[in-house]
Amino acid sequence: MITRSGAAGFLAALLFTLLPILPGPAKAQDITLISREGSIVLPGTLQGYDGEFYRIETAWGLLTVDGQGVICEGPACPDLTTPRATIRVVGAPDAGERLLPPLFRSFAAVRGMAFREVTPPEGAVWAAQIFKEQDDTVLADIAFTPMLPDQARTALESGGAELQLSAIPSRTTGARPIALDALVPVMAPGNPTPQISTVNLARALSGQAKNWRDMGGPDMPIVLHGLASDTDMSRALSERLGAEIKADVLHPDMASLAEAVAKDPWALAITGRAEMAPASAAPLVDSCGFPLLPLPIAVKAEDYPLALPQFLLPAPRRIPVFAREFLEFTATPRAGHVVAAAGFIDRSVESAPMTQDGLRLINAILGAGDDVTLTDLKRLAEVMNGADRLSLTFRFEENTSVLDASSQENLAQLARMIASESFPAKTLILAGFSDGKGEASANKALSAERAGRVAQDLADLAPDLRADQIPITEGFGEALPMACDETVIGRRLNRRVELWIVPNFTPEPL
Repeated sequence: MITRSGAAGFLAALLFTLLPILPGPAKAQDITLISREGSIVLPGTLQGYDGEFYRIETAWGLLTVDGQGVICEGPACPDLTTPRATIRVVGAPDAGERLLPPLFRSFAAVRGMAFREVTPPEGAVWAAQIFKEQDDTVLADIAFTPMLPDQARTALESGGAELQLSAIPSRTTGARPIALDALVPVMAPGNPTPQISTVNLARALSGQAKNWRDMGGPDMPIVLHGLASDTDMSRALSERLGAEIKADVLHPDMASLAEAVAKDPWALAITGRAEMAPASAAPLVDSCGFPLLPLPIAVKAEDYPLALPQFLLPAPRRIPVFAREFLEFTATPRAGHVVAAAGFIDRSVESAPMTQDGLRLINAILGAGDDVTLTDLKRLAEVMNGADRLSLTFRFEENTSVLDASSQENLAQLARMIASESFPAKTLILAGFSDGKGEASANKALSAERAGRVAQDLADLAPDLRADQIPITEGFGEALPMACDETVIGRRLNRRVELWIVPNFTPEPL
């Protein structure tokens, strides 16, 4: 018989972790786990096996046991060569139905496995199996169930799902941005309104502006279309604008919203870039009149103020190996091709010559405050000359020095690119910028500090990188605004660290 002290030693030796009982389709049955040297025996009933760890009910409670440290005996011992994973995904319906089927199909193909769609279980809208074509052995059962954000989060935390698809940023450990979208204002084709400013758009969405005349258009009432306030998109939009959307007409999904807007000559709505057809995008400008274009590089860098990453959030427990490997697959170029084919923007790194970005240079000149000197602008132009800007941009959680979820993924991607020598004969520069609040000298110091923080985070993340592989840092303060500082969104856009690359003409030592 195992004593409590003996059980404690056994747990420590085998890396046991106490977990709550999780619901699952497997029926509990008898097994015995024996340490490989044979000195410790643990009987119990099997609750689950994910290919790495056993979940077993014992006299000491529900335990998780590392499969590498034990031998399983008994009628319920799983087939260690072909564990069958259950991957239940919940969350945003539009992105889920467009992205998940082709991503899982491509993941199966990369792994050399077969893929088939099957009848969804109750509540789900899509289901599939990944299996071995040779003998029809099923390796994973996958299902997607649309849920509102709060319901999806509850399912994730209570054991009812392995992954949540969400457009709402999260500090959850392991949150993976898998695709990018952009929220765009849309109207009916033929609406003569020349452009909409972000200030007027916010007024219209909050119900303060009710006539197209207030937007620079004809004297006609605005009919505001939208989704329910508790959907992912509406929540993400409300968080960006700081106000609840006062829609006159509600729709169940983005596709039906876009179709209705296209038929209503005086409709206005916000929808995803991937779902806006057949409606027309309304030209969007910031409060200073500069165009805000949802171009891929602007969305990837989150310079477009309504960029909308799509995240996969893992459950706060050990999820199946198959699910973890799928998360890793979503960061590969193959997955990026699938994302683009589905109408979203992939997360591949893009570059653009700084000298071709005339709008940014105009912003630098027209948006420069009295505290920004000609010397500051000359220094900025000197560093920009000959440089390319990469779409990897870094921003921090509000009022913290912690990179947000998208930026953390960008940092990991940068580490991989440096390690694989993706920048031969190039010098990397982390260029920090601030908003225009406060003294220019303090802003310049703060922007340099933020650039230094990103460089330090990179060094901590990839300790094998040499010192000369870590980017150099520069701080330019408020000298290159992306948008006007008159709004919260504009100030957030301006607080950033950009990644530039310039040719390195230093000759090799003889």
